Amino acid sequence: MAMIVKSLGRPISNFARKISSSSFVSTTLKGQKQPSIEGKKLTNLFSAINQALYIALETDPRAYLFGEDVSFGGIFRCTTGLADKFGKSRVFNTPLCEQGIVGFGIGLAAMIVNEAAKLRYRSGNQFNCGGLTIRAPYGAIGHGGHYHSQSPEAFFCHVPGLKMVIPRSPLQAKGLLLACIRDPNPVIFFEPKRLYQLAVEEVPEHDYMLPLSQAEVIREGNDITLVGWGALLAVMEQACADAAKDGISCELIDLRTLSPWDKETVESSVRKTGRLLVSHEAPLTGGFGAEIAASIAERCFLKLEAPVARICGLDTPFPYALEPFYMPTKNKILDGIKATVNY
Repeated sequence: MAMIVKSLGRPISNFARKISSSSFVSTTLKGQKQPSIEGKKLTNLFSAINQALYIALETDPRAYLFGEDVSFGGIFRCTTGLADKFGKSRVFNTPLCEQGIVGFGIGLAAMIVNEAAKLRYRSGNQFNCGGLTIRAPYGAIGHGGHYHSQSPEAFFCHVPGLKMVIPRSPLQAKGLLLACIRDPNPVIFFEPKRLYQLAVEEVPEHDYMLPLSQAEVIREGNDITLVGWGALLAVMEQACADAAKDGISCELIDLRTLSPWDKETVESSVRKTGRLLVSHEAPLTGGFGAEIAASIAERCFLKLEAPVARICGLDTPFPYALEPFYMPTKNKILDGIKATVNY
């Protein structure tokens, strides 16, 4: 876990921090919209995160970065070089204690649910937690097991006052992270750990932001709507491509911000296609896909031509040796597409 905050008062001292990133899978999705900014460079996910943090620290002297191992770059190398550039008073390590990290961040800018999420509400919008953004790797990595491959986004989506953002790619990660850091609300920013090194695309080297709470239609279609987020979008894209070979036209939406999520974009798509499939790595029961399914059933009941499908993780702890059986795969999603279309 790492945090970036803007202090409300005097600078803190005697600390150091760096961003780190590394590891695992994925490809750029077709038709991905990019900001119209010149000066792009092929960049992987952890480097895009690093760029965003560099810009945030450089453009706002009130910004601080701290967390576990960040001063040497972190295990995923996301914070490499930041402590050297901005000094130990702004980029620094903390003990391995998530409660202490979050509590310190809230004091700078108290715990996530009881304090950070409620500070604007209970202060009558006089205080805003100093622009608190909590970064954390999440999701399957191939060898993380029951602790380090979890997807707990639904826990935080249940808390009013928190925003939850998950990028699918390097370009998205940089623009969304900068938007989160500059948002007055506390934000949970989950970084798909298996994309840190393997997801590569052209990313503007300049400062830019992407809008929060605005989903993106990354593949247009007429027969069924698919909704997902994070690393799973690449898998869903593959399933859509295979479905097209069988004459099924899929519309694919990246939610990007889960809380508050863009109901209007999803509703508009489902009113066109009449069908919806939601997929995520988290367990099926109580997953955020259930919230999407319930909301769309309420808003589009008379337009739906089939029950909303959910292709998700299993209701078990994340299995170390049986990860391929746990994860939503291209074939599982493709089977869900065909079953829903042929209902």
